[in-house]
Amino acid sequence: MGYTIYDIARVANVSKSTVSRVLNNQSNISEDARNRVIKAIEELNYQPSKLARALSSSFDAIMVVSRSAKTTANNPFFSEILQTVAEKAEEENFDVILQTAKNSRDELEKCIAKIKGKMIKGIIMLSSPINEELFKQLDVFNIPIVVIGKVDGTYNNIFSVDTDNYHDSYEITKYLIEQGHKKIACVHSPLEYHVSIDRLNGYKACMEDHQLQVQEEWMIDGGYNVETGSLAARKLILGANRPSAVLATDDLKVISIYKTAIELGVSIPQDLSVVGYSNSSFIPFLTPSLTSVEIPVRKLGETGADLLFTIIRKNKPEEAHTIIKTEKVIQDSVLKKFTYNS
Repeated sequence: MGYTIYDIARVANVSKSTVSRVLNNQSNISEDARNRVIKAIEELNYQPSKLARALSSSFDAIMVVSRSAKTTANNPFFSEILQTVAEKAEEENFDVILQTAKNSRDELEKCIAKIKGKMIKGIIMLSSPINEELFKQLDVFNIPIVVIGKVDGTYNNIFSVDTDNYHDSYEITKYLIEQGHKKIACVHSPLEYHVSIDRLNGYKACMEDHQLQVQEEWMIDGGYNVETGSLAARKLILGANRPSAVLATDDLKVISIYKTAIELGVSIPQDLSVVGYSNSSFIPFLTPSLTSVEIPVRKLGETGADLLFTIIRKNKPEEAHTIIKTEKVIQDSVLKKFTYNS
């Protein structure tokens, strides 16, 4: 079935003239409306080549690939880094297309459709899955892809910008040990992405290097939101063998632990010391103030976007992987039991 401009307008909930302006790459249209029209074209299986012809030579765009909405809901990391990338794209006179997907197959198909349709000149991916099959299949298209996260494989067109999650997790766990804590737990995210694996492994390695027992019931998957994180925190706090300290591997886990501690009458840090990762604006409002690894989210976004536009301009970097330094911030959420002597 062939769809018309009227069908696209109906699905996108815009006027026919708005669709026409998008197809003719006119500037007097909001980014939101443009993205809704492009999404409608995809949903109606409008051939990418038709769209590419309509947008033709003057259309400059990059695509930002985020995770499924159900794993990013209310997560400030993704909204802040997307805003940073969008600002950089605007400076470079590029449009931004935001893409999410139901699964890896859906993600791959959407990426390939836009690449083949010549709709984009580069891609920024906001996460790095453990399974890098997606990277392998996209690498052959000779389009620059910058991943905000770790990339294990070696590719021709895929580059990464990340923090050293393993080292940071090791060091913040070491700080707990130096304050005299031996019974240390870790509430982490699902082990589907490099960041989750590395932060958990850093914790485990530090415990083992200091001859401290890593107990399975103290390593709890906190899911992707505050609700699942609170269930994990409740399980940890109400367990028969409660630890004296816990590492939360992202700020949503931190919020979950603080929230649950209040609900259960558990005092931080007197009853439970907490360290975590801080990359959102609401962390400074926590009481007591959080001892944390501060993630430079804007720096990650700016560096990733700058790298992508540099490659688009045909200036390939010497290094495929860029590591951004973090900062350890010592505040009031850890009780000093005694000084650890190694």
